[in-house]
Amino acid sequence: MRVLISGASGLIGTEVARQLREAGHEPIRLVRRAALAPDEVFWNPTEGFITAGTIETIDAVVNMAGATTGKIPWTKTYKQEIVKSRIDSTRTLVNAISSASKRPKVLVSGSASGLYGDRGAELLSEESGKGTGFLSDLAFAWEQEALKAPSDVRVVLARTTMVMSRKLGALGRLLPLLKLGVGGALGNGKQWWAWISVKDEAAAIIHLINTPTASGAFNLTAPEPATCSQIVKSLAKHLHRPAFLKVPAFAMKALIGEAAVELLLCSQNMVPTKLLATGFKFEHPTLDQASAWVVGKD
Repeated sequence: MRVLISGASGLIGTEVARQLREAGHEPIRLVRRAALAPDEVFWNPTEGFITAGTIETIDAVVNMAGATTGKIPWTKTYKQEIVKSRIDSTRTLVNAISSASKRPKVLVSGSASGLYGDRGAELLSEESGKGTGFLSDLAFAWEQEALKAPSDVRVVLARTTMVMSRKLGALGRLLPLLKLGVGGALGNGKQWWAWISVKDEAAAIIHLINTPTASGAFNLTAPEPATCSQIVKSLAKHLHRPAFLKVPAFAMKALIGEAAVELLLCSQNMVPTKLLATGFKFEHPTLDQASAWVVGKD
């Protein structure tokens, strides 16, 4: 397969490309500068531009482009950039697919667990409704843009959760503190954090490309649920470090603001109902396995 990837330099896009190459496929990376290699294609999603003739050569599209939500604080201007980057990228790809003389079979487009909002201990499957908040509105708008793809193109909405990686990713600020023995749970630690290893995230995306019956929203999350406190303790255990210094919620709200509430203190107890039904097998199905891998023990 030739698979076109937006967001190819990001954590998920890089791993998707690696796994595709390893399996003998050809990942094609969208870049916002002049293409310098055979596996690169220039595009400018802000202008709605993609190099002519690109889509006709592609079997599948993976759309993971978007400004990081991890950059804080969320100013009004940056929130607009977060939204615009996702909508512009998705719209550019959907328009290119729509006008192509030969279309790819499938578009796997990014979405996020934020769609569900703060839901406490409620079990969240793909059938669960939209929540409230900035991230919920963002994910909903992102999905709606992808669903404008032509009816003969299968659309998969990858509702991504906290991605655990040796390259830090979502654990970028937490893991170094845990390594120093000065980390701990955020808030009361009882909030549910949906999580998945980056290897399983990329493998699931490729699996869904290769599953002709897969369409619509999929929760890309590990099958074992965990709270913030459980995740922190599991990582600390494998690092042989203590993890007892909790960060009070009021301090996080004061320092980080809205992002603290929506990214770190909200609770999302997600389950990969549809993904498991397709027969997908996780390499890191349990928190203990994922934690051991993150700290480099296997």
